[in-house]
Amino acid sequence: MKILIVDDSPIILAAAKHALVEAGYDVETRGSVEEVAARGADGFNLILMDVQMPELFGDDVAAVLRHERDVAAKIYLFSTLADEELRERAADARLDGFISKQHGTEHLVHEVKRILG
Repeated sequence: MKILIVDDSPIILAAAKHALVEAGYDVETRGSVEEVAARGADGFNLILMDVQMPELFGDDVAAVLRHERDVAAKIYLFSTLADEELRERAADARLDGFISKQHGTEHLVHEVKRILG
């Protein structure tokens, strides 16, 4: 299973990638919206999108990927925002859900396993 993580924090990218690779997933990372545009987001089973990106809000980018670029992957917001705000943003963008960064990498791995089966 291939996962794409989009986040502007190199520390978050490294920690999340390490945890998911250790769990057996093939993981790529993008540190900016420009990287997503340049390298694409096709061919993944799951995309984890940070909300608070410097260029644009991640939920807006994710909505474009899903509804205008027809990216087939499950798309989840991945953020430190409060769960209620994440739930609302994911619903408004018609995404698959959210994973809170606040619960750490064990929670991330658990949620990814639940999502991908």
